[in-house]
Amino acid sequence: MVRETSISPDNFIYPLFATYGTGVRKEISSMPGCYQESVDEIVKNAKEVHSLGIPAIILFGIPEHKDAAGSSAYDANGVVQNAIKAVKDAVPDLYVITDVCMCEYTDHGHCGLIEKGTVDNDKTLNLLAMEALSHVKAGADMVAPSDMMDGRVAAIRAALDGGGFTDIPIMAYAAKYASAFYGPFREAAESTPQFGDRRSYQMDPANRREASKEVALDIAEGADIVMVKPALSYLDIISDIKASSGVPLAAYNVSGEYSLVKAAGKMGWIDESRVMMEILLSIKRAGADLILTYFAKDAAKVLNG
Repeated sequence: MVRETSISPDNFIYPLFATYGTGVRKEISSMPGCYQESVDEIVKNAKEVHSLGIPAIILFGIPEHKDAAGSSAYDANGVVQNAIKAVKDAVPDLYVITDVCMCEYTDHGHCGLIEKGTVDNDKTLNLLAMEALSHVKAGADMVAPSDMMDGRVAAIRAALDGGGFTDIPIMAYAAKYASAFYGPFREAAESTPQFGDRRSYQMDPANRREASKEVALDIAEGADIVMVKPALSYLDIISDIKASSGVPLAAYNVSGEYSLVKAAGKMGWIDESRVMMEILLSIKRAGADLILTYFAKDAAKVLNG
């Protein structure tokens, strides 16, 4: 009766990885229980997610073709665009969010166009806006730019408004740190940088005050929801942003956090289910309104009894 924090499936957003082909369900070796799935399999998974009371998914894409400009990202017949259409047709009440970034679609694995060996922030903005607009035209309910280019929220907002989609919200990866916890995701999304790393445009894990600055900039540009990523090692950042931002707050319980629990659970070193729930509760307790997590289905089953 006096418990201060509660958690429910309503708080979860479940990530899914859409790939090309038919009948494809390839388990990600570093993320047990997670898969690269063709559109027909994504639909089956989406139906299960909805049946568990989880209100939303976020889609990532693994295209058949990659190039320097990430052209598959904004292809109207791209894998994510087709997955959006199929899911909204099959499960219309499931809220579909899309990741907006270039790293899964570029042959170099970086989050934007490369000029003279570095990511060109400003030239990337138009491509991100084109990608977001293509997702919304396919039926996406929300877009979530994860690239960490300066000014991308404003560029996407302008593109959506210009296309007549003034009511589509943006969930900005506002405080996204250059973290080693992303390792398994890069296998899942086939997005490992082919040279260098992403520290020039993602945040330094040592910086706390900078997160508040980044969040404020995204809100000023039109972000409706802001996100902290990763979650577990950045609970102080989640708490800070919750106290200062005044907008709904999401946190991403990322692949490395998930895989550590799965590996220890498999070895019998921890009670996997209890550790899972304790982690999710800690993220909610720190201030997250929404939690993007690969544990969503497992946690919903626990919570549903």
